[in-house]
Amino acid sequence: MNPIFADIPTTIFETMSRLAIQHQAINLGQGFPDDPGPEDVRRAAAEAVLTGWNQYPPMMGLPELRQAVAAHYRRFHALDLDWEREVMITSGATEALAGSLLALIEPGDEVVLFQPMYDAYLPLVKRAGGVPKFVTLRPPHWRIDEAALKAAFSPKTKAVIFNNPLNPTATVFPREDLELLGRYLEKHNAIAICDEVWEHVLFDDLRHEPLIGLPGLRERCVKIGSAGKIFSLTGWKVGFVCAAPAIMKVLAKAHQFITFTTPPNLQAAVAYGLGKTDDYFLGMRRDLQAARDRFAAGLTQARLTVLPSRATYFLNIDLSPLANNIDDAAWCTRLVEEAKVAAIPVSAFYAADHVRSVARFCFAKSTDKLDGAVARIADFVKRG
Repeated sequence: MNPIFADIPTTIFETMSRLAIQHQAINLGQGFPDDPGPEDVRRAAAEAVLTGWNQYPPMMGLPELRQAVAAHYRRFHALDLDWEREVMITSGATEALAGSLLALIEPGDEVVLFQPMYDAYLPLVKRAGGVPKFVTLRPPHWRIDEAALKAAFSPKTKAVIFNNPLNPTATVFPREDLELLGRYLEKHNAIAICDEVWEHVLFDDLRHEPLIGLPGLRERCVKIGSAGKIFSLTGWKVGFVCAAPAIMKVLAKAHQFITFTTPPNLQAAVAYGLGKTDDYFLGMRRDLQAARDRFAAGLTQARLTVLPSRATYFLNIDLSPLANNIDDAAWCTRLVEEAKVAAIPVSAFYAADHVRSVARFCFAKSTDKLDGAVARIADFVKRG
């Protein structure tokens, strides 16, 4: 057995979901919404199954979807992409991440990872033969520190995985941080694999700024997006990959030998969805922001310290005011067992130098679930 996968312990998501079922808890741990997704997009997928093409689509993706992706990013991010040479469709963002690592790094190359990080990054880097180098981000602002960048980058640095907006912290990196990272990419001749799946799930009138759009970085970035996050259809697994032609040629080869293609009916529906009016995208953000605000207000009334949530489906609380040397994993275990609410300890998103004082909740849930969870959490906090 390959030890990289054979030795991975049970994930915290599986553990907390199992405990949520066992204790009949409200599950605010896993990051999926209660909303079923826009009906017109789902109907477009169903119609495409009945009347559309159900054999192998082109390896790079349906032309109509690749054209829609290019038009969408021109519309929202002012990116001028050649849909034929710079856009590819994958079976989800995780496949795009895996393919990018397999295509871009060789055994012994160093890959910079910002932690806390999505749990797939580290095993994918290791399986591709990469050597991980960590940059630790800390609450409450989770900003990139130049000294930490300087320590992580070296002549062996080949790639960086950069998640913006960042899960699990629910933060959006400011332009200053993007430019700082860009300077290090140029200095070390490295490529950024940009996980931007949350690019549309931003609040407080923020606008996403893709790293690939910064001056001088067009040839140094792989931009990855996800229809699942844009349309609250996390099970569809339709990803978008954008990169300069020289990079895309190699990415396409990796994709060819991983999944080769993605269900054509879902591609057709996503192409339709990307062309929806601004009302949909603004309405989606508005509804999620209202849920965030309601949940944050409830947790604040329960005398918990709520950290800013500027994007994603997630909201974090700082547990350190509750006790000295608090352990987020132990606290979350008690919460699901005693209060019957499941959350995720953010320490699970670190590989080293863990921050152990933050718990993450998913607020993309119904009002009844959120209100019920707040009542249970408030009672739990009162009891200590």
